[in-house]
Amino acid sequence: MSPVRRGTELPIHNRLPVLRAERGMSRAELAEAVEVNPQTIGALERGDHYPSLDLAFRICAVFGLPVEAVFSRASFSGEAEREGDA
Repeated sequence: MSPVRRGTELPIHNRLPVLRAERGMSRAELAEAVEVNPQTIGALERGDHYPSLDLAFRICAVFGLPVEAVFSRASFSGEAEREGDA
């Protein structure tokens, strides 16, 4: 199952790096938990690809959070500051 290609309008933001860091989880560990390869997790985190609905639900189940706590059309608080530092 491959992720959906990134669109230029209405981006989907995510908190994957933050959630992984809070739980001490590597990309490889999250990838194994949701049955994708670590490169897919990296692409999702960078915003190069968007998850399918099925993959989004699997990721949210790992973190025990609702979809809107992990993925959003609006940037999450502090996201703009992180992007400015990159």
